[in-house]
Amino acid sequence: MAEPGSADLKRRHRAMWALGDYSSIATEVIPGLGRRLVEASRIGPGQRVLDIAAGSGNAAIPAAEAGADVVASDLTPELFEAGRRLAAARGVEVRWQEADAEALPYSDAEFDAVISCVGIMFAPFHQAAADELVRVAKPGGTIGLINWTPTGFIGQMFATMKPFAPPPAPGAQPPPLWGDESHVRSLLGDRVTDLELRRENAAIDRFADAAEFRDFFKTYYGPTVAVYKAIAQEPEKIAQLDRELAELASRHDLGNGRMGWEYLLVTGRRSG
Repeated sequence: MAEPGSADLKRRHRAMWALGDYSSIATEVIPGLGRRLVEASRIGPGQRVLDIAAGSGNAAIPAAEAGADVVASDLTPELFEAGRRLAAARGVEVRWQEADAEALPYSDAEFDAVISCVGIMFAPFHQAAADELVRVAKPGGTIGLINWTPTGFIGQMFATMKPFAPPPAPGAQPPPLWGDESHVRSLLGDRVTDLELRRENAAIDRFADAAEFRDFFKTYYGPTVAVYKAIAQEPEKIAQLDRELAELASRHDLGNGRMGWEYLLVTGRRSG
């Protein structure tokens, strides 16, 4: 079994996010989420911005469109190819760099703003990632995050998948905890001032029905693909997970396939 922070754990984490096609999730399902974060973080021309766990650039590209000098970092560089295509199509430049959210290769106080859109929350050791997030921000610099909540749709989806998934590494924490206000306050402590935490909902209208949602995610979303891969030789479990994911989506259907996925919007400034 991999030890916390071990190279083997990092390899497995990277491989999980390389499964499927995360850019399809970012561009087809939650296309406005990154722009919402950029606007809330008041990112603009002349700022040097780091997007942690940037994926294919859901927040990094809107930050560049706002005039910022942007570094998009991620543990899974396989996601950068789609990001480069999207950035080129939108006429902006982004610097893409492989980086571990729990051990960032940047200097102290290097960035005017440090952001992450449903990204840093998936680093397994939350305090290590939070410490790095704060470390690389300049004093007075902006911290901006969007994280799925434990009680929202994606948090419930992870709870649904948990019994079918391999056990997490010792000490690893569930990603949706980053969407809990008290947990975020504990992680950041007094190192971030002017902290604001707001629960909002992403309007999702990509899927005609619950079955389409399930089939899309089991094809394109790395964590869901990985869970199905883990039970690939157990048809009864596959059928059960199929049912449970479809039922979850049905319970959250607001009509005509529309859903609201709750997230926590976090903004603040590094103290000092």
